[in-house]
Amino acid sequence: MKERIEKLRAELNRHNHNYYALNAPEISDKEFDMMMKELEELEKQYPEYHDPLSPTQRVGSDLSKGFEHVVHERPMMSLSNTYSIDEVDEWFARIKKAIDSSDFSITGEMKFDGTSISILYRNGRMVRAVTRGDGTQGDDVTANVKTIRSIPLQLLPGDWPEEFEIRGEILMPWEVFERLNAERAYNEEPLFANPRNAAAGTLKTQDPREVARRHLDARFYYLLADQLPSDSHFENMAIAEQWGFKVSKAMARLHSLEDVDNYISYWDEHRKELPVPTDGLVFKVDSLRQQLNLGYTAKSPRWAVAFKFNPEKACTSLRFVSFETGRMGIVTPVANLEPVQLSGTIVKRASLHNDDIMQELDIHEGDSLYVEKAGEIIPQITGVDKSLRPEGAKKVEFVKNCPECGTPLTRIFGEAAWCCPNKYGCRPQITGRIEHFCARRMMNIDGIGEETAELLYATGLVSTIGQLFDLTEEKLIGVGRIGEKTAKKIIKGIEDCKKVPFERVLYALSIPNVGETTAKRLARAVKDMDTLMEMDLEQLAMIPDIGPIIAKNIYDFLREPVNKENIAKLREAGVTLSIPEESLQPAGNSLEGKSIVISGTFDHHSRDEYKDIIMSQGGKNVGSISKKTSFVLAGDNMGPAKLKKCEELGIPIISEDEFLKMIGQ
Repeated sequence: MKERIEKLRAELNRHNHNYYALNAPEISDKEFDMMMKELEELEKQYPEYHDPLSPTQRVGSDLSKGFEHVVHERPMMSLSNTYSIDEVDEWFARIKKAIDSSDFSITGEMKFDGTSISILYRNGRMVRAVTRGDGTQGDDVTANVKTIRSIPLQLLPGDWPEEFEIRGEILMPWEVFERLNAERAYNEEPLFANPRNAAAGTLKTQDPREVARRHLDARFYYLLADQLPSDSHFENMAIAEQWGFKVSKAMARLHSLEDVDNYISYWDEHRKELPVPTDGLVFKVDSLRQQLNLGYTAKSPRWAVAFKFNPEKACTSLRFVSFETGRMGIVTPVANLEPVQLSGTIVKRASLHNDDIMQELDIHEGDSLYVEKAGEIIPQITGVDKSLRPEGAKKVEFVKNCPECGTPLTRIFGEAAWCCPNKYGCRPQITGRIEHFCARRMMNIDGIGEETAELLYATGLVSTIGQLFDLTEEKLIGVGRIGEKTAKKIIKGIEDCKKVPFERVLYALSIPNVGETTAKRLARAVKDMDTLMEMDLEQLAMIPDIGPIIAKNIYDFLREPVNKENIAKLREAGVTLSIPEESLQPAGNSLEGKSIVISGTFDHHSRDEYKDIIMSQGGKNVGSISKKTSFVLAGDNMGPAKLKKCEELGIPIISEDEFLKMIGQ
């Protein structure tokens, strides 16, 4: 059976590479899924053949608290940048003079706009992935990188070095970025300014499952080892592609200054067609021997230079500024523009974000505004051409009253946002909360989106989330376009949502500043809704990661009569308002009285699961090593500082398997 398992893993790795790296699948999704399912079943039946790099381990497990710092074996230096073709030409001339030979070539490649990564492979298997950090050391993000399907865990067959390092860029494709920001806008969370920030933020997310959900991608651009296949950087990357790495098709070997200038001219236009963000080009001397002879300055290699594209921008006329009230009452100014083409799309609207930014831009009626993407997909207003301002034009002022209900706006303390305080009488706030409550990642009531939420409110059927549980098929049929089939789907969704876990119910309630992650932590801390409603401000603020501001939001929310009535309706309907009793019961007492530190990454359970296991066995999870520490539960890549501390204090180090035997698993 071991042979079958290994064969399935090899086949799935090959098909993963074909699909995610080559965009050339050989089998259907269904065939792939059936193979994956067979492998999952076999791995369950034969746990002795467990492999942490199996294709079945791609999705991530659970929360991984914090990141270990790892020193780079070879420093990750920055490149010198230029925005001028003339300066690239001067660099080329310096290289030609320094090499003193006509026998040299340059590799041109895309400068991808993401977050740098360095991955160590040993015997063809991923060992560790580390961010750039400060260039000397970075964060160990191996658990998160494992979820990125375009990065091989096990290399395809080839003559790869026993150990090597490959460097590249973790990227968020434009399509994924648009979807993610649409979700964040819907949840009234701060938008990512660009895919680079989104990729970096995702890579530092504590939940590998969330990293997997965001579908990051990667491109690799440099191979390092004591023994490399070729003296040519270009050829080394072509070979790395054969091993399973995703290497840019834009990489080219250039033999003259004319080639370099033509390469810049071509990609300045055609980069807009790429599915991932770029912000320039990189030119490298192709020969590794010549690179070594050219050497480094204090900050960057002499044998490479980065050419940055100038951001694309356009000037267009302002038609008017609209003000829009969101689910949490925040009013956002939006510049409505004369349509203008920018980076391949027609731009008609651009957020002005808040009053402070409006004041800084000093926008007047009929102004000509500069719109810019600068490698970003969200249009931004970056300035005003005041020379084109119409004579006598009035300054655009932020509204004083809610554009929807007319209530005077209030300024949120410590922020630039103005907010409508009429939370329970303002239409977009009410319908926004209904839509949010029904959304997939909250209560998952299929059939109720933005349009249906507006319809239910307009007809008087639903003005609070509690009233959703009063709906029947008879009430729904004939409302707008709702027919019998849709009505049945909505009622089934309402019935099924009663089984949604407590943490998702908390998230669905639209408590200010309580997002998905905070809701999970809150649910684990309080265990049930009754306890949460009885807590005072001081008790709430003591919950980890809550703090005084969020505590005040929770406290005020739960004392609002409308919300108390909604929670009562949820309770009456049978919605889950507590963590199940069985999950709170101690599983044993094998760790009673012990203080345990968790360090590293694990194969069988996530760090967060091990915290729950320790608690269920009567133990206590602590964050730092001291004389009172009973032992350290150590996985792979335990930090050197913790290892040294254990040696100094004589603290035992227990492996994952030893720990599981200790508790009888």
